[in-house]
Amino acid sequence: MKTLILAGGKGTRLGEETKIVPKPMVEIGGYPILWHIMKIYSHYGYNDFVILTGYKGHVIKEYFLNYYNRYSDMTIDLQKDDVQVHKVRSEPWTVTMLYTGPDTLTAGRILKAKKYVGNEPFMLTYGDGVSDVDVSKLVDSHAKSGKLVTLTAVQPEGRFGALDIQSDGTISQFQEKPSDAWINGGFFVCENKAFDYIDPAAAADTMWERGPLQNIAKAGQLHAYKHSGFWHPMDMLKDKEDLEKMWATGKAPWDVWKHFETRGY
Repeated sequence: MKTLILAGGKGTRLGEETKIVPKPMVEIGGYPILWHIMKIYSHYGYNDFVILTGYKGHVIKEYFLNYYNRYSDMTIDLQKDDVQVHKVRSEPWTVTMLYTGPDTLTAGRILKAKKYVGNEPFMLTYGDGVSDVDVSKLVDSHAKSGKLVTLTAVQPEGRFGALDIQSDGTISQFQEKPSDAWINGGFFVCENKAFDYIDPAAAADTMWERGPLQNIAKAGQLHAYKHSGFWHPMDMLKDKEDLEKMWATGKAPWDVWKHFETRGY
């Protein structure tokens, strides 16, 4: 199953950081937050990614083109024009970078990935939030629900909106920013027919969270996987600072792949 990651936004609330790189490339502990998100999925065996780029998308492309060298130990002999790689640090990932335009809204970006997804279900998340969500349990919950789309519902500290979730997990109403309670934390699982809810003629100017998700909810086809564990977005500079502090402890909650143990820190 492919994982689509929305990575085209400008992230203006992160100030100077995103004047140089796109928001998903802002680093936490020396690694882009995009890398952290991909490591979460990879831990559960999902290694096929489609990165939906836009603003400064070339930075993401260059990062993966140079990934092998960036995380490998090497000796460069400039006189002999020779490079020796001593220790290779790589990932079992297939990464498709799909340029979706600088100003395309989220529904339009998602629709442009349809030809790469084919007729299969897919996962989808935002390129600016990390969590310790169990992706395997998320996928199982989606399969059991029989719904078109499952989103991961989370309960942060109360600055976002709420979802109206019925006892069987069906979301009867999708509201982006009303009050406190359960909110949309991303980490979606989608059946292929979810693409049908995106109008091609209006997709570039449509938010996935508005028309498509709201209509899927009205049809009774939006399911919630309630995650009461850790979830944290990186919307503002303070969020980045908070995540940096967590990572620096060596015990970041979203580090489900145990980075500090496997790297020998």
